[in-house]
Amino acid sequence: MWQYFRVFLPAAFSQVTPPPAQTNPDTTIIETLRENLQDNIPVISLDESDGQDGSAQNISSQLGAGRDPFLSAATFKFGAVRFRIRGYDADQFNTYINGAPMENLDNGFTPYGQWGGLNDVLRNRESTSGLRSSTFGFGDMGGLTNFDARASRQRKQTSINYAASNRNYNNRIMITHSTGLNSKGWAFSFSGSRRWAEEGYAEGTYYDGWSFYAGVDKRFNDRHLLSFVAFATPTENGRQGASVSEMLDLAGDKFYNPYWGYQNGKKRNVSIAKSFQPIGILTHDWKVNDKTSLVTAASLTMGKRSTTGLDWYNAADPRPDYYRYLPSWQLDPMYASMVADELRNDVNKRQINWDVLYNSNYGAFDVVRNANGIPGNDVSGRRSKYIIEDRIINTTKYNFNSTLNTNISENVIFTAGVSYQSQKNHYYKEVDDLLGGEFYVDVNQFGERDFPTNNSAAQNDLNRPNRILKTGDKFGYNYDLNIKKGSVWLMGVFKFRKFDVFIASEHSYTSFFRYGNVKSGLFANNSFGKSTTYNFYNSGIKGGLTYKIDGRNYIFVNGAYASRAPFFENAFIAPRTRDFVQDNLKSEEILSTELGYVLNAPKLKIRATGYYTQFKNQIDVLTFYHDEYRNFVNYAISNIGKVHMGIEFGVEAKIYKGLNLTAAAAIGNYTYNTRQSATVTTDNNADVLSKNEVVYSKDFYVPTAQQAYTIGFDYRSPKFWFLNVNFNYFDKMYLNYNPIRRTAAAVNGLDEGSEKWHQVLDQTQLDPQYTLDAFAGYSWLMNRKFNQLKKRTFLVFNVGVNNILNNTNIVSGGFEQLRFDFAEKNVNKFPDRRFYAYGINFFASVGIRF
Repeated sequence: MWQYFRVFLPAAFSQVTPPPAQTNPDTTIIETLRENLQDNIPVISLDESDGQDGSAQNISSQLGAGRDPFLSAATFKFGAVRFRIRGYDADQFNTYINGAPMENLDNGFTPYGQWGGLNDVLRNRESTSGLRSSTFGFGDMGGLTNFDARASRQRKQTSINYAASNRNYNNRIMITHSTGLNSKGWAFSFSGSRRWAEEGYAEGTYYDGWSFYAGVDKRFNDRHLLSFVAFATPTENGRQGASVSEMLDLAGDKFYNPYWGYQNGKKRNVSIAKSFQPIGILTHDWKVNDKTSLVTAASLTMGKRSTTGLDWYNAADPRPDYYRYLPSWQLDPMYASMVADELRNDVNKRQINWDVLYNSNYGAFDVVRNANGIPGNDVSGRRSKYIIEDRIINTTKYNFNSTLNTNISENVIFTAGVSYQSQKNHYYKEVDDLLGGEFYVDVNQFGERDFPTNNSAAQNDLNRPNRILKTGDKFGYNYDLNIKKGSVWLMGVFKFRKFDVFIASEHSYTSFFRYGNVKSGLFANNSFGKSTTYNFYNSGIKGGLTYKIDGRNYIFVNGAYASRAPFFENAFIAPRTRDFVQDNLKSEEILSTELGYVLNAPKLKIRATGYYTQFKNQIDVLTFYHDEYRNFVNYAISNIGKVHMGIEFGVEAKIYKGLNLTAAAAIGNYTYNTRQSATVTTDNNADVLSKNEVVYSKDFYVPTAQQAYTIGFDYRSPKFWFLNVNFNYFDKMYLNYNPIRRTAAAVNGLDEGSEKWHQVLDQTQLDPQYTLDAFAGYSWLMNRKFNQLKKRTFLVFNVGVNNILNNTNIVSGGFEQLRFDFAEKNVNKFPDRRFYAYGINFFASVGIRF
């Protein structure tokens, strides 16, 4: 996820001030080559004499800009299994760009895709890991990162790069030009790229992504710098879907994709993701005096992201891997064998059959009475049985953040910050393609079926009943979420001769509500207009102590306690149809601590950390189609508790001239420590089907690799080429479990401890896996007499090959289906769905910089 780190390590650290912008920075050839070869900013390491005379002065705090051997491995080497640092969800990491917070308020995730393809202008960054102190934010339990994309911070150069790959995209071209800060105090930077593939690694997928960036800085004097950046990444891609093992075997392909089919001889994907959400950030740097600085940033994000999919009315399920179409569902063995042969040998049987969908619509003549709610207005024609719908989220997000840093004395540093964030998401659906039909109707077919005598029940919008839909019309659900959050935080860092101490506190206030834009016939009083506003006050405190053994060896301990408001998407049970929320809605609580040792020596770097984190009062909402109720069911889950504990270890040792040994290990135990509680409702009825049903989830594992290891060699030649080779191993991986199977009803009638009892309850563990990766590069200085030239020109080659041993058994993600056979207790009736990591894959690039 993160590619380049400037990692701030334990407790109270010396504050590393970014270097002042220069008109024409005169870096050395080694620094330039290091950037070309590693795509990283030059690292800062302790001088060999630092801290040797402890009797004369304070031992230096651990320098934060050094290379962290564990984080480097976790970032670059563990991606095959979608490794999560400390097992944390993505909402436990904060991200800033030019001082403005970037994470979404509805779920806490960072939308990295909004700046994908802009590698050249996002190289400069500061990151803190875990509970350590930071100069730009209070931080969550996993840490935080600030990207510095200001124009004056970009290296003065022009860069042109082309890359080829066999992953999500096959081609990438990137062009960047940065002027540096001129004599009049102006700096400009521009970058653009395109990534594309007519077909990606998985069959039926494609990718077309553009990226644009423009930045301008104006330095008014040595105390004021005003920066503005704007960037956008319009992207469209055909997606891959997870499927069951039975279909993977029949297709003979671990990367079988059920989302596409042939139309007129060409592959057409039904699940198209699109995103265009431009961002603008205005940042003011004010150097109040030699000891105090104030950085203020404001940002605006506007735009939408969407995903298409099939919708159908009174018609057969069109999905090719629907369980009723599989051989295992057929009762007659001979017929099952025939079905298997057809699926195995006919691609049109195991993919979406577009001809069938179109032909169904061509023959679907219908008359709609009182169309658009007008009595006597009858509309006739081809009423589509199948359409493609576009599920859209249109976002408007405002952020303001201001951070003050001041050196009160040589040994005391004070930092304070204030932020305000506002986000509005508009959720709705549009008709994307009528697939040969003439119109569709905005009705709820489940309500129509379940309440045949209630004319209102079938209406998605009572304000516009029986609305006739054409391509581009909104239909189905249509609602807004509105979230506002304000926070303040304070931090003090105190440095002594042998100890550094920091303490920090944050206080925040969050409010959110739903606003319905349509009046559902099933929930006329709870769907239209503004819901109740839900407010939460939260606070957090963290602190740490570092013992400085000498200028190279450090022991640190940090701890934190915080409460956090629930996220909107977990609070509302079924926001598509109504404004109901979970019972006893309250804030989540988090307790975390870490203890570690760091060695920063010229030939050896070590970081070892033990950590313990407990999460309390988490909530979640799962929505799925329930065969027994023949409806979409909402599982509102509360009392989710988790414990994440483990050890992180990383080492980087120089064993010969230019040759380094690197190794890292993440040994964790991430488990649920509570029996969760589930309240079950359906989309089409306000009745509670089950109240506070116990989910026997205690001691189940969080679905991420619990153990990950890597060892490798890194050689850097004085001739300006390098080679990295790493072997990686992963163990104790589990699928995301289905809570329905872990209830008393699921094992009712089974003998406790029997084989079938264990089949129903036990969590699915995946096999251990491994990869072998290599990365190499060469940088050629084309005009070697660079000392006599104003510009130096480099031609840079890089190539990376992952999974060299072509291990195609790596499950990179997956889940148990949210269905269960209560009658026969057959866990194979609805088998799990899995994604597999790519086999051998590569990324090769050539670029010129001048």
